[in-house]
Amino acid sequence: MKTVFLDRDGVINRNPPNMGYVRRWSEFSFIPNSRKAIRELTQNGYRIIVVTNQAGIGRGLFSEDNLIDIHSRMVSEIVEAGGRIDGIYYCPHHPNAGCECRKPKPGMLTRAGREHNIELSSAYLIGDSKTDIEAGQRVGAKTLLVLTGLGQESYHHYINTKPCGRADKNGHRPEKIFTNLYTATRWLISAQLAGSRNLR
Repeated sequence: MKTVFLDRDGVINRNPPNMGYVRRWSEFSFIPNSRKAIRELTQNGYRIIVVTNQAGIGRGLFSEDNLIDIHSRMVSEIVEAGGRIDGIYYCPHHPNAGCECRKPKPGMLTRAGREHNIELSSAYLIGDSKTDIEAGQRVGAKTLLVLTGLGQESYHHYINTKPCGRADKNGHRPEKIFTNLYTATRWLISAQLAGSRNLR
């Protein structure tokens, strides 16, 4: 089964101002067309798994119960729009905790791979940050950067570190860059329907 990993903040929903956290449902706001994108992935037979760093829990800014409520409501709205989420993996730890699940470490991806029997090298990851891209590439997934959320900052990182389209100093770069989740999804579906897996 075709699999797409999605980051959450900055890909599905808008980032809070000032690099904050979505602490409750009232602070959650879908990026335009993100639900439509997930619906189209669902209709085209993709398994969709969310992988998200949520260090606000480790920082004591909100509880795990708050996060579970946010995700329950998010999934309900996605289902209402015709989409589906097959799994949600989150890292609740403080950035200094040294865990194996916080992106760019690949722990959430490898766990999802085991639990859903995913061939990670055939999967795609869509994210807005350098840590998303690195996590995906650590497990051999194909990575797509979107310019929503932290995407503009990430894009400038890649073009300023090396000539445009080259890897950064850690050897990571996205295979493709898109305006948002919907445009990334349209490309992915078109490429798959054409039987093409060549991202160059």
